[in-house]
Amino acid sequence: MPAPRGSCGVVYDAVMELHMREGHPEHPNRIKELSSRLEREGLLSKCTRLTPKLATDEELLKCHSRAHIDRVDGLYSNPAVCAVLSGQVSSAFAIVRPPGHHAESQELMGFCFFNNVAVAAHAALEQPGVERVLILDWDIHHGNGTQQIFLQDPRVLFVSLHRRDGNFYPEGCGFAEEVGTGPGRGFNVNVPWSSKGMGDADYMAAFDLLLQPIIEQFDPQLVLISAGFDAADGDFLGLCRVSPAGFAAMTQRLQQHAGGKVVAVLEGGYVPR
Repeated sequence: MPAPRGSCGVVYDAVMELHMREGHPEHPNRIKELSSRLEREGLLSKCTRLTPKLATDEELLKCHSRAHIDRVDGLYSNPAVCAVLSGQVSSAFAIVRPPGHHAESQELMGFCFFNNVAVAAHAALEQPGVERVLILDWDIHHGNGTQQIFLQDPRVLFVSLHRRDGNFYPEGCGFAEEVGTGPGRGFNVNVPWSSKGMGDADYMAAFDLLLQPIIEQFDPQLVLISAGFDAADGDFLGLCRVSPAGFAAMTQRLQQHAGGKVVAVLEGGYVPR
């Protein structure tokens, strides 16, 4: 039975609050405040709660080396893809931490251990009939890990909008010239901002003038959003000016694809409010 129109699943587990380092910007309040805000606004009661699960080694080995997995003990909390593809819900939001988009196949980087969205994309591609997945990363930092994992894979269109000025993290990657290699050439799209301070109009221009035609041609069967909110107005790391309305507008544009099958996975964003 198809999901009711507009139904949304939410992934959350309090176990993700346990990982903490005093004074570190990637702290439990990021997800606690987000979950509490959804509760206060009456939104959680309108969503379907999806149960997190531990990742299997088989799932993780699609993206990471055995040596990398053996160094990390973590929770994979994103059953959202299966719920959307099965029709249990029409879209979903995985409120997870730590973030994942910097984690490469053999490297821990930038607060990230396992690449949540990459593992989710591979899980989707294992489903019958799923051949094309879009990953749109609007975190203000380049999704270097996701790019590295899918650089040669034409089944995944990876798009990243991020700051690429000076020594902004991560250095040495995320340039427009990085378009994929081998069979994946043309399936990696970077939109590198040359300065801080980018806002709604800049992101909408990138969508309307560049990204929408590319996405339409790719014709994804599932959309995954690496939903970092450190491009938001007021974030002390991102120093940009995207408003809640701006993030909503980007989401609405992405919902025009894949029959509305969209899963957002939390990445960065360090000012809980």
